[in-house]
Amino acid sequence: MGVIYGSMGYTVSGRKKKSYRKKNTSSKSGFVPLDRRDHYRRETREYPSRPDTTGVAAKVASPQYTGTLVKGIGTMHKSNAVPIIDEEQMKDIARMRR
Repeated sequence: MGVIYGSMGYTVSGRKKKSYRKKNTSSKSGFVPLDRRDHYRRETREYPSRPDTTGVAAKVASPQYTGTLVKGIGTMHKSNAVPIIDEEQMKDIARMRR
């Protein structure tokens, strides 16, 4: 006989085995109602908000390119956008192949 690996509650094919043990259905103590008490609540201090935090914060303007260094935007590989600075760089990107 070989060595058995795994759980004894499952067959070799992986199916769960039935349990033939008798379950204890007799209850000697019977039903005991739950003891209703107020829930414990920890005492916490009151921390007021700062008085100078009224209204909404000012909206920050999004940064925009305002210079003249970048001539345009080229696509190098799989929608990878690259900045084009001069005409030589534009020709290099145009010559590239897969």
